[in-house]
Amino acid sequence: MKMQSPWARFYSNSCCLCCHVRTGTIILGVWYLIINSVVLLILLSALADPDLYHLPNNELRNDFDFMDDANMCIATSISLLMILICAMATYGAYKQHAAWIIPFFCYQIFDFALNSLVAVSVLVYPNTIQDYIRQLPANFPYKEEIMSVNPTCLVVIILFFISIILAFKAYLISCVWNCYRYINNRNSSDVLVYVTTNDTTVLLPHYDESGSGTAKEPPPPYVSA
Repeated sequence: MKMQSPWARFYSNSCCLCCHVRTGTIILGVWYLIINSVVLLILLSALADPDLYHLPNNELRNDFDFMDDANMCIATSISLLMILICAMATYGAYKQHAAWIIPFFCYQIFDFALNSLVAVSVLVYPNTIQDYIRQLPANFPYKEEIMSVNPTCLVVIILFFISIILAFKAYLISCVWNCYRYINNRNSSDVLVYVTTNDTTVLLPHYDESGSGTAKEPPPPYVSA
């Protein structure tokens, strides 16, 4: 009986019930690439013209004083790195290079771990939500309505939305992982195959090589004695 690893049960060549995992990874990589490109354009425009995103309210301006030039440069560097990682994942899925998908997969794991830590912190320290809401500016939208909600219900609602986000991120991680496995297995299947019989071992050539090879001469005609 052939033993299967636990991860093999979650392996599938389709994602979102309609497309292949390779196509889904390309779409996901392009989507992240567009988002990070938009963020990069906003950061570069803010660095070029700081008054373009000037906050008229003094209270809001004091809350966002930490966005100085140094932090903006760090955020720009992170955006550039994310664009590179997303471009590598898209290229790797399109050209079927499994190694190019690994950085994007590691980023997904890191992002999932951060969101899990947020969920754990909300569950362990539920009072921090109320403290965070109190620190928001007075003209923050729906601040009074949020403060009037029961703290227990507020924690349950936030954990519910975080759980949905984590489930969605876990599904995207599985899609990228299945794409990596698909490309890796496909590339490994292109290796020369051996067929072993009882007394002989035959080396099968690659399909392309066998099709492109020169035709052998036909055998001589049979002559009866």
